[in-house]
Amino acid sequence: MSNGFETLAIHAGQEPDPVTGAVVPPIYATSTYKQDGVGGLRGGYEYSRSANPTRTALEEALAAVEGGVRGMAFASGLAAEDTLLRTVCKPNDHVVIPNDAYGGTYRLFSKVHERWGLHYDPVPLGDLDAVAAAMTQKTKLIWVETPTNPLLGIADIAALAQLAHENDALLVVDNTFASPYLQQPLALGADVVVHSTTKYVGGHSDVVGGALIAADKGLGDELAYHQNAMGGVAGPFDAWLTLRGLKTLGVRMDRHCDNAERVVDLLLAHPRVTQVLYPGLDEHPGHEAAAKQMKRFGGMVSFRVDGGEQEAVDICNRTKLFTLGESLGGVESLIEHPGRMTHASAAGSPLEVPADLVRLSVGIETVDDLLADLTQALG
Repeated sequence: MSNGFETLAIHAGQEPDPVTGAVVPPIYATSTYKQDGVGGLRGGYEYSRSANPTRTALEEALAAVEGGVRGMAFASGLAAEDTLLRTVCKPNDHVVIPNDAYGGTYRLFSKVHERWGLHYDPVPLGDLDAVAAAMTQKTKLIWVETPTNPLLGIADIAALAQLAHENDALLVVDNTFASPYLQQPLALGADVVVHSTTKYVGGHSDVVGGALIAADKGLGDELAYHQNAMGGVAGPFDAWLTLRGLKTLGVRMDRHCDNAERVVDLLLAHPRVTQVLYPGLDEHPGHEAAAKQMKRFGGMVSFRVDGGEQEAVDICNRTKLFTLGESLGGVESLIEHPGRMTHASAAGSPLEVPADLVRLSVGIETVDDLLADLTQALG
């Protein structure tokens, strides 16, 4: 019998403790494990960098909700990305990345892996011809974010998977913005899913983490080897917090989406707002692809304002309920100025974002309170 998303999120990898019957996986705060004779491991555990039962529970749950064969939990989303890149790529290889990728991902490519000899090209992933033109014989990955951060661009996962595989490359999808509840990249042909579990999966702004989920056992085993060899793993308490958050992902995402749709309606009607970026809008260039591959359109909303950069900054400073802060995907609503905050590392690059852009992570508060706060901040 196949189980639904919410059932998997609550039960996969989380059987009651066989000794006590505890329904919540314990936090195994241990670095090492007693062996039953030399090489006699209990359940395969020897050292908590290699494996820890709390982390195993999270990894099994993540694999289940993404429909993958192997999940791996990391200390951060960037630790997961770095491990993936160094597993799959070698110096002089090439990667196609989004032309509006997350600033931290761009920094990883431009400041860390480029020095290692990895080449990359930022490309508008909504333009399949442009992606095809950017690929070379050395292209190992097409790196996808959909929706993107912070411009909420949409890429057609199935079409890009076909293009990647025709060119002997892998398709990697950063599914952080959509979450596994709203989007299933592996079912659409992706090879690996990346998450910053700090965001919607954890959902409470109280833990930093990352994940990789592989569609193929061979690739999953290779990634897991490098996870252990490189060591950027999630600690047991972080894994426990993330697993706790995952249990309520479905109900939280429904409210995030409900609230975001109301916020979008307000912004569209406001005279100070010059553009609203949200894939649920019919006029959004990626709306058709988003409607095809997403259950709903998410809790992230970006918008541009008249008055330029200073007005955008002032709006961020005037909100009272929307907290001025980086990150996203928590139960509380956040507001930020990407150009000066999350995407400052992309300034002067092809990924520089508009100066009049404001990004919202719409939380699960009472929506009328959120609307009132935005109304007073917009003036």
